[in-house]
Amino acid sequence: MNTLSSILNQEGVDLEFIVVNDGSTDETLSILRRYAEKDNRLRILDQANKGLTRSLIRGCNEARGEFIARQDAGDISLPGRLQKEFDLLVSHPDVSFVSCGTRFVDPRGESVHEVLQPEDDTREGLGRHTLTEIRGPSSHGATMFRRRIYEKVGGYRPQFQVAQDLDLWTRLREHGEHAALHEILFVAELSPDSISSTKRALQINTAELILECARRRHHGGDETSLLEMAEALEINRKSNNKRLKRAEFYYFLGGCATSKNKDRAHVYFRESLKNNPFHIRALFRYLKTAL
Repeated sequence: MNTLSSILNQEGVDLEFIVVNDGSTDETLSILRRYAEKDNRLRILDQANKGLTRSLIRGCNEARGEFIARQDAGDISLPGRLQKEFDLLVSHPDVSFVSCGTRFVDPRGESVHEVLQPEDDTREGLGRHTLTEIRGPSSHGATMFRRRIYEKVGGYRPQFQVAQDLDLWTRLREHGEHAALHEILFVAELSPDSISSTKRALQINTAELILECARRRHHGGDETSLLEMAEALEINRKSNNKRLKRAEFYYFLGGCATSKNKDRAHVYFRESLKNNPFHIRALFRYLKTAL
């Protein structure tokens, strides 16, 4: 598995690699065990399905190192990622967490777009408490943070089923700086099941609550009612219609690619329409990118 190899082949750092197998029903567990037999740095935590946030909480609670780096299944850490993030944290004790640039790819491995943070966004982005202005790391999996500060701020919070990364980042930022490497060192695969493409409305609503939490903390207020609201938000059931699901996914990819690669965006909107010819927004943007 490329995801496992991309971590286990990292050089310049001592590491333990904790993998939470969150109720997989395929051959994932068998593959993980074969890897673990060959490399004792790999620790497998097997559990019934509990969802991303609770899996993150368990994995971080089990971590024994001074720093914790994130990685999702299907994603790739490019050579040097861990060492460069580690070196930045060691040399800057005022920094609570770091990130690197991310290349987002489609299921075929083709680049959709790349995200590198400008210096102003790195320094000030998480201090802006509105959805249109806030700027965080390039992706969830591109980060590394100090375990001590992670524990100090309360870690990932189970009330947030999505956007749990933004909630953590805003709290880490209150106890130290965020620093970013201006280099693409992480590759994130977008898929039809990704939260960004299937649960966009929930993600936005949750992010608004997270930013209101940040505003209340800034003014010494209480977050309890907001956490209760976040916990009450429900994730919609996955659509059983695969064609409609693919249509939304390719529409999402088209939106990601529009500003950087108009031709690629045009292809994605066309794929969206192939799966759902009545997708009006995809039709409009397909015609627009054809001009």
